Amino acid sequence: MIAVEEAVRRVVAAFAPVEAECVPIEAAAGRVLAADMIARLDQPPFRVSAMDGYAVRSADALHPPVTLPVVGSAPAGHPFKGELRAGETVRIFTGGVVPDGADAIVIQEHTEQRAGFVVINAAAHAGRHIRPAGQDFRKGDVLVRPGKCLTARDVALIAAADVPAVEARRRPRILLAATGDELSRPGETRRPGGIVASSIYALPVLIRKWGAEPRDLGIVPDNIEAIAKIEERAAEADLVVTLGGASVGDHDLIQRALGPKGFMLDFWKIAMRPGKPLIFGRLGETPLLGLPGNPVSSFVCALLFLKPAIAAMLGTETEPNGLTARLATEMGANDSRQDYVRARLFRRDGVLWVEPFPAQDSSMQKVLADSDALLIRGPHAPIARKGDSVAIIPLD
Repeated sequence: MIAVEEAVRRVVAAFAPVEAECVPIEAAAGRVLAADMIARLDQPPFRVSAMDGYAVRSADALHPPVTLPVVGSAPAGHPFKGELRAGETVRIFTGGVVPDGADAIVIQEHTEQRAGFVVINAAAHAGRHIRPAGQDFRKGDVLVRPGKCLTARDVALIAAADVPAVEARRRPRILLAATGDELSRPGETRRPGGIVASSIYALPVLIRKWGAEPRDLGIVPDNIEAIAKIEERAAEADLVVTLGGASVGDHDLIQRALGPKGFMLDFWKIAMRPGKPLIFGRLGETPLLGLPGNPVSSFVCALLFLKPAIAAMLGTETEPNGLTARLATEMGANDSRQDYVRARLFRRDGVLWVEPFPAQDSSMQKVLADSDALLIRGPHAPIARKGDSVAIIPLD
């Protein structure tokens, strides 16, 4: 068995970023940027008013009250034509272009309107309530760097920079196949001794969440001919993920079925719990990750190995596992395998606590659904006392 850290390193090392594609801005949220996003204009493109009021030359309104003639208006999108001359003012609205010649805005609360005139009741100061051109960013500025998964805020920024489309990594294609004669889909008639498949519904959700595209091959029977057919679709994927067939006896079946099709094993079995029987190798030119069939084990392994594999294909960094919480109950010494213990999180007096569930059987999905985090217990970890700081991986 190899350590979790070594297994993650070898999985991630097998992938390089996928190629980029042009994505329209309206579809860019959630995509990973592949090239610098460069502004195509200054923002704002010109001086604009930050308030409703009157544009003036500050020299004309230093000693209020002052009465000035209103020679025009400048609502947003309709600039005043011409230059503001000494002794004049222009009615202006938020977002309106500041007329040439004006250097201050007097807000409307400090004025009184008269027929064709306005009384300025507060002193004007140069630059007051004016947003200068380029205040936010300048043409040519790099606004978003490659490797960023674009948020709604990023999309708004890109749109404001007059960029209609971006270069983004295409979504990695993940070919997903569940193996097992015992499996059936929800609502189908189950054979004697059969169970309902569940991981084939959880994994596509995770794959999409992490920025990739799942391609479901469905449930594959436990025979060499059926499993061997996975190779026929492998070339269309960036990664093949199988569910099941990773235990001692089934591992030989995978080898016999896919070995003649070009499968080369990198490693098998990791010193972890749950998820020990994990397979990683290459099926022809395509990496293959064989997750355990147990639904809790497959979820934990997907979080630890599939997520960073997708991140490597997208050119992004995975979140560091440096979060900690206070242990709410004592835990015994650990054996030689690294444990990922399902637990709930709660806060008390502003402190984050973690409480492991008493039942940790890897078949118990309700415990996983009720969990907020995985509590990490390293190999040969000593007894942990209540109040000790322990490492956690939040699940949401």
